[in-house]
Amino acid sequence: MNVKVSELMTGSVVTAQPHHTVEHVRKLLEKNKVGAVPVVDSENSPVGVISSTDLVRDLKPGASISNLMTEKVYTVPQYDDVSTAARVMRNHKIHRVIVTHEQKVVGMLSAFDLLKLVEGHRFVAKNPPTKSTRKGAKRQ
Repeated sequence: MNVKVSELMTGSVVTAQPHHTVEHVRKLLEKNKVGAVPVVDSENSPVGVISSTDLVRDLKPGASISNLMTEKVYTVPQYDDVSTAARVMRNHKIHRVIVTHEQKVVGMLSAFDLLKLVEGHRFVAKNPPTKSTRKGAKRQ
C-alpha cells in the first residue's frame, strides 16, 4: 500500500494550548465537530492531546486543560505510509495520531480516516493461497 498519511489526514487541524480552559476546549470541539485536538506549545509542537472523553467529567469550566490532557503523544510524519499510522494506532489502542512535519503539527489522522481506504477500495486484497495439485505436497 503506497498511500501516504498526507493523503488521508485532516489538514486544517484545530489546536489548543495547555493554558486553555475546559470551557474553551469544549466550545472548540463542538464548533469544529471534532472529538479531539492536539495541545501544542508556542512553536506548534505537540505536547499533548485532549479529547471529548477527557472532558466528560464534571469539571470547573475555568480549569486549565494542562492537568487533563494526555501527555503521551503519538505522532507520525506526513510522508509516512498509512500502514505505519495504522500500526501505531493498533499497537497503542488509540483512535487517532497527530501528524507532523519537522516536529510541528500539520494534521490529525483517525481510525475513521483509515476507513476511507476500504470505502474507496484503495487497497488490493491478496488472493488466498491455492491448494497444491502435486500428490503428497505439504504446505509449510
